[in-house]
Amino acid sequence: MITNNIQIRKAKDSDFNNIMEIEKEAFGSEEEANLVSQLLEDKSAEPVISLLAFKNREAVGHILFTKATIDGNTTSPLIYILAPMAVKPKHQRQGIGGMLINEGLNLLKGIGAEMVFVLGHESYYPKYGFKQDAGSMGFTATYPIPKEHANGWMVYTLTSGSTDGFRGRVVCADALNKSEYWSE
Repeated sequence: MITNNIQIRKAKDSDFNNIMEIEKEAFGSEEEANLVSQLLEDKSAEPVISLLAFKNREAVGHILFTKATIDGNTTSPLIYILAPMAVKPKHQRQGIGGMLINEGLNLLKGIGAEMVFVLGHESYYPKYGFKQDAGSMGFTATYPIPKEHANGWMVYTLTSGSTDGFRGRVVCADALNKSEYWSE
């Protein structure tokens, strides 16, 4: 997808260094980059959707969607967790994050995914259709979310009726299954 000189495409193995650079710049530390590196190697996260945004051939944004399940449901629908999303600081507030989200959601819908969860800024993700407080809808996070941040645990339904009949704890990929990643 190309819009306003921004190209979004699936990341390739050869993009690894670009991804690490984006994560480090956007978050100002190695922590998110290390998490992304672990998630890209994590078999329990597969199949992952990893997308890069380019502006004038410079890699400026990255988003990662990893497979998840609903605890205790043997016929769990195909669900994903969006984490993390990063845009280099000098390219933020230009719509790049939104383009990454929308392209990822389109790709996930295309492979038959039914829901996407995110723990993030409660004023940002609803602009793209995420519904706040997924816990109140019966989808608890991998780790408890403090009440004051309940609206930050959100769900996006990709198919109508996809939340019907399924409730429970969302179980993330092994690399993301650490309590420190579950506080907003």
